[in-house]
Amino acid sequence: MEGSSSDKLIVVTREPDGIATVTLNRPKSLNSLTRPMMVDLAKAFKALAKDNSVRVIILSGAGRAFCSGVDLTAAQDVFKGDVKDPEADPVVQMEQCPKPIIGAINGLAFTAGFEIALACDMLVAAKGATFVDTHARFGIFPSWGLSQKLARFIGPNKAREVSLAAMPLSAEEAEKLGFVNYVVDQNEVLNKARQLAGAILKNSQDLVLRYKSVINDGYKLDLRQGLAIEKVFITLMYIFSWISMVLFI
Repeated sequence: MEGSSSDKLIVVTREPDGIATVTLNRPKSLNSLTRPMMVDLAKAFKALAKDNSVRVIILSGAGRAFCSGVDLTAAQDVFKGDVKDPEADPVVQMEQCPKPIIGAINGLAFTAGFEIALACDMLVAAKGATFVDTHARFGIFPSWGLSQKLARFIGPNKAREVSLAAMPLSAEEAEKLGFVNYVVDQNEVLNKARQLAGAILKNSQDLVLRYKSVINDGYKLDLRQGLAIEKVFITLMYIFSWISMVLFI
């Protein structure tokens, strides 16, 4: 196993202020994913989702890449029959995580790495970082939602170019399209991600969790349905506030 300061391929650190950092720690292989890494990544997000001391999660990659996709030398193991087990699926666990996830993208985010980036709530990318979808090149259909999510983020025409022609999407262009929140110098990616996390920490934790849920759930629906979700949450908050007032009278 590889690692800079640890032999773990998924490294989780928790800070006292409520920020947790998850690091893909296979830098010599550009953080390409093996089956055990995917399982451990899923377990990490599931555990952090339940950890009340954690309020914001930063996902990064060690070395000069975020994630270069699936390790093709281990592809048979990665794509074996139980790959759809939600407990072992990192994207499922990221999507189910109620806490904000900030992706810190340095260097390459290829295919599966691109899909993991799409599962983040916000992205900070290094200048020159690149997102590439090579599913069509290798004849493998995406299984983590890239075919549907990307068009919603950057528009269908650009998504067709990125996916059907396997054309790289630069961090700078991704920022203009609204997919990436910030593009910064390579050595500032984690600092900017922590700065963004710090801004989130200043706000009501309960409302942040509810707000993320409403935004993410509503984005999958049309505007009328999304507004209905917002009204449901407002009603529930009034009910909870009223119950709290009654209990303390």
